[in-house]
Amino acid sequence: MSWRDVVDGFELLDDPRIGGGAVAEWLRAAGVAEVQVSRVVGERGGTEFVRALIPGSNGRTAGGSAPTLGLIGRLGGLGARPERIGFVSDGDGALTVLASAAKLGRMRARGDLLPGDVLIATHVCPDAPVRPHDPVPFMDSPVGMAAMNANEVDEAMDAVLSVDTTKGNRVCSHLGFAITPTVRQGWILRVSEDLLDIAGQVTGRAPAVLPLTMQDITPYGNGIYHVNSILQPATATSAPVVGVAITTETVVPGSGTGASDLASVESAVRFCIEAAKAYGAGACRWYDAQEFDRLVELYGPMRRLQGVVEDGVAERG
Repeated sequence: MSWRDVVDGFELLDDPRIGGGAVAEWLRAAGVAEVQVSRVVGERGGTEFVRALIPGSNGRTAGGSAPTLGLIGRLGGLGARPERIGFVSDGDGALTVLASAAKLGRMRARGDLLPGDVLIATHVCPDAPVRPHDPVPFMDSPVGMAAMNANEVDEAMDAVLSVDTTKGNRVCSHLGFAITPTVRQGWILRVSEDLLDIAGQVTGRAPAVLPLTMQDITPYGNGIYHVNSILQPATATSAPVVGVAITTETVVPGSGTGASDLASVESAVRFCIEAAKAYGAGACRWYDAQEFDRLVELYGPMRRLQGVVEDGVAERG
């Protein structure tokens, strides 16, 4: 169980003075030796990105061949101070991946090493702005999406789980977490059967799936509606990305306080850890590589939806 890490992480992050240094200190105390903090300032303020590495027994950092999993916590901010007092619903993505890092660090210190490396990245901002969105307001970020992807997405990540609060919608009315179909290079692929199995295993319930549209996987800034930023990492990598959406039965704004269901977060933490175990061991596939190659052969690449330049034409975003 990961309750200790979730509760301690929540108490740590629910602080108007929280910064990346305090988070790094907490992770190091939990056994995570490699933690980096960097501050980035944008037009709407600044934030501190936290990146952590959990080396695997057969990971690349040990000279092995096991693949590397990326855990990215997506959010605008942990708080919307001074407009809102306290930890906002939008912070659940950061809480999930940081609690996962702390749990993995304590596991490693005890001798439970995962096969592959795990890279964890998110950002820490207690006073992010709020912006209008339908059906409920969104938390905005003090820095742009390009800066977020540049500081959170790493080319060493062979596959990615992108964790994001996804409560401000009417398309997934489920208390807990849901996973998305796999997204790779502009293609929305079938939902991973292996990840569905893991979701069912850790929750003891039928797994929930968050539906995606083509709009959701295009880059922010193109004037098109997005359910939220959960698939924005997929615009910045060729690796397959699966979203882990923290969801609710009712429509909850990202700027809402008192709205974090820690039971949902804790189950998402266990899902991330079990997925990391299986992926590093070669026992969990994000997608079918042969089927993906066949799709590209038949219908061509879809990388233009990532905002990638193809055939000399620059796409928006």
